[in-house]
Amino acid sequence: MKQIRNFCIIAHIDHGKSTLADRLLQTTNTISEREMQDQVLDDMDLEREKGITIKSHAIQINYAFRGEQYTLNLIDTPGHVDFSYEVSRALAACEGALLLVDATQGIQAQTISNLYLALENDLEIIPVINKIDMDGAMIPEVRDQIIELIGCKEEDILLASGKSGIGIEEILTAIVERIPAPKGDPQAPLQALIFDSVFNSFRGIIVYFRIFNGTLKAGDKVKFFSTGKEYEADEVGILKLGLEKTKEVGCGDVGYIITGIKNAKEVKVGDTLTTVSNPTPTRIEGFEEVKPMVFAGIFPVNTDEFEELRDCMEKLQLNDASLTFELETSQALGFGFRCGFLGLLHMEIIQERLEREFNQTVITTVPNVSFIAYTTKGERIDVHNPTTFPDPSKLERVEEPFIKAQIITKPEYIGNIMTLCINKRGILVHQGYLTTTRVELTFEMPLTEIVFDFYDKLKSQTRGYASFDYHPIGFRDSDIVKMDILLNGEKVDALSALIHRGRAQEFGRKLCEKLKELLTRQQFQIAIQAAIGAKVIARENISAMRKDVTAKCYGGDISRKRKLLEKQKEGKKRMRQIGNVEVPQEAFLAVLKLD
Repeated sequence: MKQIRNFCIIAHIDHGKSTLADRLLQTTNTISEREMQDQVLDDMDLEREKGITIKSHAIQINYAFRGEQYTLNLIDTPGHVDFSYEVSRALAACEGALLLVDATQGIQAQTISNLYLALENDLEIIPVINKIDMDGAMIPEVRDQIIELIGCKEEDILLASGKSGIGIEEILTAIVERIPAPKGDPQAPLQALIFDSVFNSFRGIIVYFRIFNGTLKAGDKVKFFSTGKEYEADEVGILKLGLEKTKEVGCGDVGYIITGIKNAKEVKVGDTLTTVSNPTPTRIEGFEEVKPMVFAGIFPVNTDEFEELRDCMEKLQLNDASLTFELETSQALGFGFRCGFLGLLHMEIIQERLEREFNQTVITTVPNVSFIAYTTKGERIDVHNPTTFPDPSKLERVEEPFIKAQIITKPEYIGNIMTLCINKRGILVHQGYLTTTRVELTFEMPLTEIVFDFYDKLKSQTRGYASFDYHPIGFRDSDIVKMDILLNGEKVDALSALIHRGRAQEFGRKLCEKLKELLTRQQFQIAIQAAIGAKVIARENISAMRKDVTAKCYGGDISRKRKLLEKQKEGKKRMRQIGNVEVPQEAFLAVLKLD
């Protein structure tokens, strides 16, 4: 165990985590030249296309140092705020972390937030300044920022470049010398933390774990702490670029186990794994449950595919434990799921993965956050969905979730950010200069306001020089109303939204205008209305397509034409009573893109 080091790489988006991981693997010859490619640990198509890490990836490196062989377990983590749950799980399985800071960008919001996560887990932090060979590198300034943030000595900070491989040996030396070896008793009952799992259609569910006490051998009978189910370990091993089978996985090490489980509900990330013959009396604590921020409905395009979609969602949840879902029905869309996501990017990624990995085409409804409604009878209702919002006559008050938003930017963009946040009902709590060229603004804002396009707007208002991070601070009273969209007097429940009264009229007007563009014209007039209760706050009309019924009458008496026009009028009236307006998929997505 003295030769084992477990560590992960944490940083803001685009600070070079995956590239540094590539160099570590290349320098230690963990990966042959033939297998080497850029961002080798990002194995999903989506990760390669978008250039971001979505999943944490664990891999074992063998490193010879001063005549001894060391085993380094590296976990490369995502940097985006929507995947911070992945980071927290990776940190639970490690003793140390490389904190990467881009020499051209300096410390950004996610750097600070991930650092706090690591300090809560008592990890040894090794600060590394990356990209030092770039033209715009500000090494002395970034070094001062790190010293101020962590309180470390100047000589503790390592300089490196993931792209050209500068300083990689120094990083490996620091990992061996500074990060403590895992503690634990190999003779004690087995106690292993499950930090990830993945579904394989041939082998069943593959579970990734980190052993804190005891050892695990192939053929052992194991049991999961939360479900109490027992299985036999068909195969155990360590994580190289693929899976590498071994006889046993020792104390302090990271590995995988295949038991032939087919049911996704039986494996929970954060659960404790132990043996049947010598079970551990306690579970591993300190693993937090995920708190979804944004809720949206996901429905199959054909209602017959509902069961298939359920299977796919369960398999996806294995691989992404931050996804939560429950059953939901909608008048317009039939059976589906109410899903909880950590943010809008997370929602987009889940939708893409369902389409690519499982060939599921789905309809996603308007995302919203959860509110707490109190009725006049004193009941408390958790509202995740506009359809469960109580009637206004029975409603006493509504509370909405608030967040504390931390924005780090350059001083010249303060005005733009203030305007943006105050328009989104934000309250400025604190403003302070980290250095002469970096200012930190802290706002308290309703979560509803940042769900849609806040992040995109922030980026465009500051030319990409603002970094943003947030965490929930509880619920507060608010004037929230339910806005319905009516087509010819019929409610379209999938387009209903819960919104602050002050913003309802503007939002309703824009939504009606957008729907007018997207809905196809019919033989009868379509009225699009936005209403709060019985009060219509916005309206647009789509005029009817007109067939020229009088074309065949040339000359002759006017009464003949009038008779035909009257007949057409009657037909349109009847058509309007029984006519059905189809809402295309683009209409549901257009709501997300309203600015």
